[in-house]
Amino acid sequence: MESKKIVIVGGGITGLSAAYHLQKQIKEKNFPFEVKLVEASSRLGGRIQSITRDGYTIELGPDSLLARKPAAVKLAEELGLSDQMIRNGTGQSYILIKNKLHKMPKGAYMGVPKEIRPLLASDVFSLKGKLRALMDLVLPKSKIKGDQSLGAFMRHRFGNEIVDYQIDPLLSGIHSGDIDQMSLQAIYPMFYQVEQEYGSVMRGLQKTLPKAPSIKKKAKKPEGAFFSFETGLETLVKRLAEVLDAGTVSMNTAVDHIEKKEQGYHLLLSNGEVYKADAVIMAAPHTKVPAMLTQYDFLRKLNDIPATSTANVVMAFDHADIKKDIDGTGFLVSRSSNYRITACTWTHRKWPTTTPEGKALFRCYVGKPDDQGIVDLTDEEITEIVLKDLNKTMKIKAKPAFSIITRYKDARPQYHVGHLELVNEIRTNASSELPGLVLTGSSYDGVGIPDCIEHGQKSASEVIEYLNR
Repeated sequence: MESKKIVIVGGGITGLSAAYHLQKQIKEKNFPFEVKLVEASSRLGGRIQSITRDGYTIELGPDSLLARKPAAVKLAEELGLSDQMIRNGTGQSYILIKNKLHKMPKGAYMGVPKEIRPLLASDVFSLKGKLRALMDLVLPKSKIKGDQSLGAFMRHRFGNEIVDYQIDPLLSGIHSGDIDQMSLQAIYPMFYQVEQEYGSVMRGLQKTLPKAPSIKKKAKKPEGAFFSFETGLETLVKRLAEVLDAGTVSMNTAVDHIEKKEQGYHLLLSNGEVYKADAVIMAAPHTKVPAMLTQYDFLRKLNDIPATSTANVVMAFDHADIKKDIDGTGFLVSRSSNYRITACTWTHRKWPTTTPEGKALFRCYVGKPDDQGIVDLTDEEITEIVLKDLNKTMKIKAKPAFSIITRYKDARPQYHVGHLELVNEIRTNASSELPGLVLTGSSYDGVGIPDCIEHGQKSASEVIEYLNR
């Protein structure tokens, strides 16, 4: 019996996860399938990239995985990486509001108030702002049944002050987007669900989230909420590549065109080869897909999913150069602050093992939705802008020992209001016109690395089910 062939387009974490889970099931259940993965660039892992320099371990992209999402932890354990996993150094984080650093208020979930007492005790908000936020406890639940913006929902429940000073810096920062355009149903449906069930977001979070341990019960310092690996996050990518069967991956190999045939697909590659496939997993960015399948007009709607550009700025200093050192892991920047950076991580504190003794390592981020042009500036110009912002809070007079700037152009998919309906429409058309072709990755169902690992696993299962029918 001739093996059926599966081609995965894209070697980011979604594509690698799909390849891993496909080959795992093929071996466990003796399926007669072959897997090929093609990646246009010279490296795997997408935005995940770790380097070492002068004794530092430096992340050019994401720096960690969220430990409460089980997919990443489970995968790391399966790959035998448990003994290399490290947790972030727990510590105080801050929000920059009107040029002043304020401690991140306690008793919140993803920046959303959960408990009354910490909210009232906070020095971040005015009395009027606090009282408006507590209106969430008495306002009737929303009557809007369709999608709405995350910002509109939160402003209705808690008022503008809490949103602008606390919720927006965190949630917009995570997604490199605009909270007043982001889809509530596509990104954080749980907030709507608890509001509908309990009549209040705060009450719903209190009922559904685990309670923090009391002071008396705390026997030891709590573990950090994030994890990485001793030699950097790219450890996960390298191990995935190692465990794939020899010959699975082809790098520096772009897909120029995909043609649907009576039986399966033909993929024309940039090196002139043609791969024949019975099924295709499209794990490439959504912005690349329409050009590979030009004859399908419905795929042009993928261009309606916006994507923002960001830059990651790493700077190293002697610790003595930090004239105003702050005990914490970093800060987020509110809209009210006249800064161009969106956040700053004090990496030497968040991940102490990354930085040599007596040194300091910062990671700053630029590229707000209304400041996209900054990403196109020169390295020198971006460095100067970031240093100017850092000096307002950290009083750093020295120049960095080195700085590394990594740009991600149109790389952060934005889930605007109506995103779920748009994706569902495109996938419905694909299932009828392109059977056996799966659209997956951060452009559609969730942008975090654990989400992408799940996307890969789900896509593997979908393809196996399709080929076995």
